[in-house]
Amino acid sequence: MTSLFDDDEVSRLRIALGRISRQVDRQTSRGELTKTQFSILTTAVRRGPIRASEMAEIETLNPTMLSRMIGKMETDGLLTRSADPDDGRAVVVSATPDGVALHTQLRDKRTQLFAEYLAQLPKAETQDLLHALPALEALGERMCRARGASRS
Repeated sequence: MTSLFDDDEVSRLRIALGRISRQVDRQTSRGELTKTQFSILTTAVRRGPIRASEMAEIETLNPTMLSRMIGKMETDGLLTRSADPDDGRAVVVSATPDGVALHTQLRDKRTQLFAEYLAQLPKAETQDLLHALPALEALGERMCRARGASRS
């Protein structure tokens, strides 16, 4: 299958998406959470209670690294770990009320930041972004699935 994008365009898209992601992190996190911690918290809020093994696959982290990060976030009062009621050997991760509150606060900050910058774009560019949204979502899903499959 050939791409409609040449190498330069692929690079430009990757750089633009990376730049946007970094700016959102820098302008909204204020040191509260790293990018990976925010992603772990998001998974716990959206999918929790969730087995740590499933979270490791979703987050594409090795189980040892994930366990360390969960431990720190547990110490910070954002997550809890407990034994899986169906399999006592497995660990289930849940967001605490403080974790849910912080996630909501950071998600709302990020959404507001995007909304402010989108409002500054010319209408034609916002329409282009709106039309590109399904393709960008599909690209993100495909990349996550491929990464998860390669780890299995």
